[in-house]
Amino acid sequence: MKVTAINTSPRTNWNTAALVKEAAKGAQSAGAEVRYFDLYRQERFTGCVSCFGCKLAPNEGRCVCRDGLAPILQAIREADGVIIGTPNYLGQPSAGFHALYERLVFQNITYQREKWNYHDANTPTLFIMTSNMPEEGYRQGAYAQMLETYKQGLSGSVGPTEVFLSGNTLQVEDYSRYHWTMFDPAAKRERHETVFPEELKRAFQLGAGLAGWRQTV
Repeated sequence: MKVTAINTSPRTNWNTAALVKEAAKGAQSAGAEVRYFDLYRQERFTGCVSCFGCKLAPNEGRCVCRDGLAPILQAIREADGVIIGTPNYLGQPSAGFHALYERLVFQNITYQREKWNYHDANTPTLFIMTSNMPEEGYRQGAYAQMLETYKQGLSGSVGPTEVFLSGNTLQVEDYSRYHWTMFDPAAKRERHETVFPEELKRAFQLGAGLAGWRQTV
């Protein structure tokens, strides 16, 4: 089994990356071979450029743009399971995630009544989002709808998708450097030291389950 894991945060050693890496370790513990990508360490890339090359033979269903996203798209295509993590920036995933999402989803759309998708969307996917907003803010309203939108998009283009949210995250090591009066640094640190380790364990379990799910279908 092959699992492709992608950290779409520009920070390669913080909350999002930690959860993606832990989920990847879980997949490895279940016997999967993992390919891990830090998106912002890739060669330069863009979102969809609307060339429609993915709608023409012999490249139907395959993005033809050859940049830093090309190897990731290929790794997702070859994977038996996918892990994608992103922070929430201004109420949306990172710009890097959205570039990947555009290229990943649009290449699969046929614009045909007979068949909507070029590929069978049967690759189990774990979608991880980290956020300064506490989890309660995602229970309803715009944030809840945003998560559902990306869940449905990934489910339709990659495969059945589970969402894992980590909220109220620790943004920086030293809050005293910033005049951020709306935060309680001690509370943020306490959560990071008590709750976040449990979230890492949960990410590991979800990664292991991702591998196990694929082995049973």
